[in-house]
Amino acid sequence: MTDQEYMRLALDLAERGRRTARPNPMVGAVVVKDGRIVGSGYHKRPGSGHAEVNALDGVVAEGATVYVTLEPCSFTGRTPPCADLLLDRKVGRVVCAMKDPDNRVAGSGIARLKRAGVIVEVGVLGEEAKRLNGPYLTHRRLGRPYVTLKLAQSLDGSIAASSGDSKWITGPGARRRGHALRAEAQAIAVGVGTVLADDPSLDVRHIEGESPLKVILDSSLRIPLDAKVLSGAHCVICCVEGVDSGRIQALQDKGADVWICDSADGRVNLDDTLRRLASEDIIHLLIEGGSAVARSGFASEIVDRVAVFTAPRLVGGLASIGDLGFNRVDQSIRLDNRTVERLGQDTLVMAEVMYSRGGGAECSRAS
Repeated sequence: MTDQEYMRLALDLAERGRRTARPNPMVGAVVVKDGRIVGSGYHKRPGSGHAEVNALDGVVAEGATVYVTLEPCSFTGRTPPCADLLLDRKVGRVVCAMKDPDNRVAGSGIARLKRAGVIVEVGVLGEEAKRLNGPYLTHRRLGRPYVTLKLAQSLDGSIAASSGDSKWITGPGARRRGHALRAEAQAIAVGVGTVLADDPSLDVRHIEGESPLKVILDSSLRIPLDAKVLSGAHCVICCVEGVDSGRIQALQDKGADVWICDSADGRVNLDDTLRRLASEDIIHLLIEGGSAVARSGFASEIVDRVAVFTAPRLVGGLASIGDLGFNRVDQSIRLDNRTVERLGQDTLVMAEVMYSRGGGAECSRAS
């Protein structure tokens, strides 16, 4: 097998921690000696053994090659440094998919191994590793969560009929897949308009998974005190200065946290909200709408990925996004690294968002 094939196995292992490793990165490791895989493992959850620890458990690793999807750590946190473990076990070669951008590592793990005479190679399936850990990389590099925008729309781009009715545009398969997206995220955000129109629970149903933190963007605290989002999992209401203190107290009495955020034209400033979430170790936020929040997310260039569920029906109702203010096609937002899934009669397109720079260069904020 080639280095790429072994690293592919390590990436597949890392994927197993998608719903449990956060806010840590997903990491997988494979140990190869004399042409045979003698150990493998992945990081399951914060505080548990890192991928290298699990892969080397019970393995005679002297002279072996370790394939790991992220640079071995070089600091003592909840667990000892993995770079030291690799040296203690006398491995001969380490192949990393990518460096760790965490400023506590940032190449120091690789440097420590090299100083000790270990052969180190970096970059094997590096782009795949970066996509796998988009939330972790965004949190470390930009100081905010990775943002996935989910839309459920008709073929003509409507998220609801003109009356506001939206149940259900997509079928049960698409809804189950949507709940899987919720389970992958640590927090889910909607505008208060969605709460007023649909009274959603914003929890995880239909599949196994932990319900995310609920975030309601509600500049003037219009949310009803009997809204479903105020029951169950933890809920944060984001508003702006000047709201009624009695209203804040009433929401706090219901168990919600109320964050007074910076204002952007009277609305909750998304950048400030994301910074607050990042400070709470939230690395992945799922936005579920509505159209005003979607437009604001694109205008602020904070949407990193879209998940668009499309049903084979024509509604002629409320647009999923609406006017983004582009005067030319070359100003539009391009979607890259697309995947397409069939979910019964519906289709899911997932893609990374590439923002245009005046019709010239394009930039993925999560790269």
